[in-house]
Amino acid sequence: MGSSSGTSSGSSLLQNSVSDENLHKLMEQRKRKRTESNRESARRSRVKKQKHLDDLTAEAARLTRENNRLATGVECTTRLCLKIEGENSVLRAQVIELSYRLEGLEQIIGCLSAGSGCFGAEGSMNGFAVDDPRNYLYWNQPVMAPAGMLHY
Repeated sequence: MGSSSGTSSGSSLLQNSVSDENLHKLMEQRKRKRTESNRESARRSRVKKQKHLDDLTAEAARLTRENNRLATGVECTTRLCLKIEGENSVLRAQVIELSYRLEGLEQIIGCLSAGSGCFGAEGSMNGFAVDDPRNYLYWNQPVMAPAGMLHY
């Protein structure tokens, strides 16, 4: 019995040893699979991250181009607005000047219509010599805005 029990325990030790070896191989195989799976997952993650970065870079470039285009449009519109404001200033000055001229002409017409009541003995109207040709030159001058009124 002693020998059969010794053989039986030797056999069970051998089986345990083989089973431990198989278990160890199985664990190593699982570890390799897990490592490989982790590497593949990390690779996919890097690819996804790189694609996202490329997409963001392309979007940033597109937005920069659009921003430059809009800035150019704003600059052109601003220049045009300043030009039109300058023209409006000139036109306002011309309106004021023409209003003064019209008022003066209406006074002259009123005086001429009323007779000689507006003119004194010297032929003047409020200090303005009606028959002096130099005064008529003033009326025929082009209307111009003062340089300070122009905003370019």
